[in-house]
Amino acid sequence: MAEINRRATIAVNVGGVWIGGNHPIAVQSMTNTDTADVARTVEQAQALALAGSELVRVTVNTREAARAVPEIVSRLRERHITAPIIGDFHYNGHILLREYPDCARALDKYRINPGNVGMGRRHDDNFQSIIEIALQNAKPVRIGVNWGSLDQALVTRLMDENARRSEPRDSRDVIMEAMVVSAVESAEMARSCGMPADRIILSAKVSGVQDLIDVYRTLAARSPYALHLGLTEAGMGRGGIVASTAALSVLLQEGIGDTIRVSLTPAPGGDRSEEVRTCQDILQSLGIRTFSPRVTACPGCGRTTSTLFQEMADDIQEYIGSQMPVWKEAYPGVENLKIAVMGCVVNGPGESKHADIGISLPGTGEEPKAPVYVDGRLMTTLKGATIVNDFIGILDEYVETRYKAEGD
Repeated sequence: MAEINRRATIAVNVGGVWIGGNHPIAVQSMTNTDTADVARTVEQAQALALAGSELVRVTVNTREAARAVPEIVSRLRERHITAPIIGDFHYNGHILLREYPDCARALDKYRINPGNVGMGRRHDDNFQSIIEIALQNAKPVRIGVNWGSLDQALVTRLMDENARRSEPRDSRDVIMEAMVVSAVESAEMARSCGMPADRIILSAKVSGVQDLIDVYRTLAARSPYALHLGLTEAGMGRGGIVASTAALSVLLQEGIGDTIRVSLTPAPGGDRSEEVRTCQDILQSLGIRTFSPRVTACPGCGRTTSTLFQEMADDIQEYIGSQMPVWKEAYPGVENLKIAVMGCVVNGPGESKHADIGISLPGTGEEPKAPVYVDGRLMTTLKGATIVNDFIGILDEYVETRYKAEGD
């Protein structure tokens, strides 16, 4: 299939991170702490950034939250966390940004929902107030439409127009159209206030996979602006991961999208960073970006009744995760490393040869030896109880030799 490239031609600089154009598709996430709780918000924002979130969004919904933002940003910078901090505003953003200018200055971008900035004339006035503050502080904005909070005046207008058609469209199609119109018209209003195109990002989030694909295809066709992708309210665990992956993969494969978020509902006390890793996994699986060495491991079958290869694959993955903070600094390009941990002779040697470094463990009934391949060639054969540690030693040596920075 021919490659389709609909990525935004206009790039936006968000606190030093470029969104759109030929820049890498950026990963972002959002805290779920009470922003007024500075300590907890700083801790979670730091955890998200260290997990790989290149932009971090925080809720700014109260005066206490707005008052806390400058301190949050200051503490993060003191910890050398450079990820841009985005303010998420609903209903009262025009008030909080005006009353707390330090908050307006500290944030790297404002997220505006045109569906809840006000009704009637107040809608335009409040929206324009936020744009004016953004202009005063040279900040970009994301105009984020959400089908759970659409501008009802716009929906009513489009529904009435649809009812007068000789062949009315399905109400679902009208809602999808309303989302696109809301985003595009809001961008035009921002432009009329003086906001340049290279400070505008659009999004149109829904919770259904096919709905998301349809609305973004339409939005991409009608808009030159950078697009933020995300399935809103994706759900918990496996269901949320699968739904987000299905939706985002189709759009990304078509060249649609400049920054993404996977909005997972965490388990009580769960790790918020899981949504960051899921974003990375989606981009890496599609071959769009690489974040960490890839470990290929077989699923196992009746030929692999031993759990050794499963345990080894898990040990290697855990080891890589623990080493990556150091490896990324010391060994540029190590994220492209491909490792194979296979369980029997059927596909083991072949997969190991295709990887940069691979091991084929003995399957049921096979001779108890594990050939190790490096760059497609048999390097050695491991035996005995120390196979895992021996292989990790080979892995360390390979990383040191291949990826050591010049001049070190």
